[in-house]
Amino acid sequence: MDRPYRITVVCTGNICRSPMAELVLRERLDAAGLGDQAVVDSAGTTAWEEGNPPDPRTVDVLRRHGHDVDGWQHRARVMERSWFPETDLVLAADHGHFSTLRRMAPTPADKDKVHMLRAFDPAVPSEAEQGMDDPWYGDEAGFERTYAEVDGAADGVVDRVRADLASRG
Repeated sequence: MDRPYRITVVCTGNICRSPMAELVLRERLDAAGLGDQAVVDSAGTTAWEEGNPPDPRTVDVLRRHGHDVDGWQHRARVMERSWFPETDLVLAADHGHFSTLRRMAPTPADKDKVHMLRAFDPAVPSEAEQGMDDPWYGDEAGFERTYAEVDGAADGVVDRVRADLASRG
């Protein structure tokens, strides 16, 4: 393999949903033995939070669920069109991000890389239900719900990465 498989998770400001998914997916890929073959990062569709660390409630919910957040150096950044050629899978947190990312994609092949994160959760019955509400506007319960949604999709993303890596040869 000439380069690692690259995943970018995208939400609005890159301080709640997408960094939470980035960390969970990174740990899940490591646990599946794929951590040396896959790279996970995250970004936002806006520059509203650029340079900021994750929302403290994101860090708290990850810590409560046993994730290693000590020393986590995440800083919010904005998704760039130029990243598409080197990215294998782009995971949108909600339908608005999905539409924005598909418009941003420079080629039809790049458009095909964009998926809803929750499309990988077998418990989500329909496309209409794949969006994740932004927990920033709510309380701790919203962050717990977001964590459950990320957790529900993570194994499906790992399965997709495993299959894509196998097809590379």
